[in-house]
Amino acid sequence: MKITRYEHACMVLEKGEERLVIDPGSFTRSLADLDRVAAVVITHEHADHWTPEHLAAIRAANPGVRMLGPDGVKLAVADQPIEPVRAGDVVEVGSWRLEFFGEKHAVIHASIPVIDNVGVLVDDAFYYGGDSYTAPGRPVELLAAPTGAPWLKIGDVIDYVLEVAPRRSIAVHDRPLSEDVGIPMQHARIKWATEQGGGTFVPLAPGDALTL
Repeated sequence: MKITRYEHACMVLEKGEERLVIDPGSFTRSLADLDRVAAVVITHEHADHWTPEHLAAIRAANPGVRMLGPDGVKLAVADQPIEPVRAGDVVEVGSWRLEFFGEKHAVIHASIPVIDNVGVLVDDAFYYGGDSYTAPGRPVELLAAPTGAPWLKIGDVIDYVLEVAPRRSIAVHDRPLSEDVGIPMQHARIKWATEQGGGTFVPLAPGDALTL
């Protein structure tokens, strides 16, 4: 499995001749190589995790693509057939096995409604929790850990990475941070937390990829 990180929270996974797109949102510039996409996973309804333009472009290149997300995404995305998924659901899409965890977005503030959010475990190897600290409760090869957000405190991220104890981790959801100070600072903390479980932090820049 090859994981290519795009801006903010978007990732494209490749295996054989198939691709899986996760959270192509408003902070993500145009995606390259949109063919051979079997499915799109949208973890929640916030605009930094999906846009009508990205979804329409993926659909145009892949008419049979399946798009999956929680109930809030199904309500928010009016022009695409979203398949609702909830915690405990397992979906087979082509050669991909997708297992979903959690129900709600992390709390931003008491004045802001808590929306639906799911984490996704891909092929029992790669885990991304969306905008939550929901852990899969089992070992993972690679964890995509959030790095910067209005709902995020780095101490909570450290505890989350410690709980998951991945073999490797990458930092995502980082557009709210500055490049020269904020990102290196947060990467250092996620790196430390990953290493406490015997793992290795991999500092992927946009466009970089690694292979599991």
